[in-house]
Amino acid sequence: MRILIATDAWRPQVNGVVRSLESMAAAAGELGASIDFITPRAFACVPMPTYPEIGLALATPGSVRRKLAEGYDHVHIATEGPVGLAARACCLREGRCFTTSYHTRFPEYIHARSGIPVAVPYAALKWFHNAGAGTMVATQTLASELYGRGFRRILRWSRGVDHATFNPGAATSLDYARPIFLYAGRVAIEKNIEAFLSLDLPGTKLVAGDGPERRRLEAKHPTTRFLGVKNSVELAKLYASSDVFVFPSRTDTFGNVLIEAMACGAPVAAFPTPGPLDVLAGSGAGVLDEDLRKAALKALEIDRNIPLRYAKTFTWENSARQFLGSVCLARGWAPAPRSGEKGELLFGREMIQP
Repeated sequence: MRILIATDAWRPQVNGVVRSLESMAAAAGELGASIDFITPRAFACVPMPTYPEIGLALATPGSVRRKLAEGYDHVHIATEGPVGLAARACCLREGRCFTTSYHTRFPEYIHARSGIPVAVPYAALKWFHNAGAGTMVATQTLASELYGRGFRRILRWSRGVDHATFNPGAATSLDYARPIFLYAGRVAIEKNIEAFLSLDLPGTKLVAGDGPERRRLEAKHPTTRFLGVKNSVELAKLYASSDVFVFPSRTDTFGNVLIEAMACGAPVAAFPTPGPLDVLAGSGAGVLDEDLRKAALKALEIDRNIPLRYAKTFTWENSARQFLGSVCLARGWAPAPRSGEKGELLFGREMIQP
């Protein structure tokens, strides 16, 4: 099976969407599928307002059509940006079956930045995704939420972790006062990082990542150590060497960093919101509480073997099997894999639809 994935999220961006796409595609190749990408690198780009480090591609349906002429069995559209819109228009014009995925709560992000009611962008997203044969989401909570908002044909696609990179063996000595509380991810308003930075906690707070809020937050919280962008190997060292991973976001749909941290043995402290609720799933690998300080301090008591064992249930092979199964289900080529097959993490229902 040859699949073309159209995505606006691509390197040099460093985020969960990019890592998920790359890791899943590599695992899918081991399963016999061939996945290629059409990304902003194929086009001239302009800086994204408020995020100049992200380039908006000047993509057109014609450029996507030329790529599709190379011969693909299926098109998956990973993002709702210019590349995704061009691929959607091309597929609709040519009558091609395509699927989409919903990675990011853009309506909530837009509301946080501008105050625009979430109903407005949700209407646009529903228009975008309902044109396809199915929309893949990472968690049951998000699937149910989108279904309630009028999204149709919702499919599952969970995430995995690279256990060869993210493991307790990456631990190293950190020259900071303990306990060490770590956040890793984009430094932006929608990540709610200030809820972490404002906590009265013992030891040291670390922030790994960069973004438009970094300069302001560094100035406001001088005792926090801002480490900048880290590659996977460097992140693994931080996860494995920190005492608690703190995840303050209330809008992430999954949070790949959660399972990366747990794979290194770090317990998690987070708010009891969709994303953490789905990922942790009563595992005992973290503490969820509306009082984030209480959660962070309580997480210090967790045996690090608990998150480590739980993280082993998330693999990129399982993620690739889910993705390919959902493509087949959407196209009607073959039934999706049965619940529990080869340790898959399923929703309990293979598809939610009207």
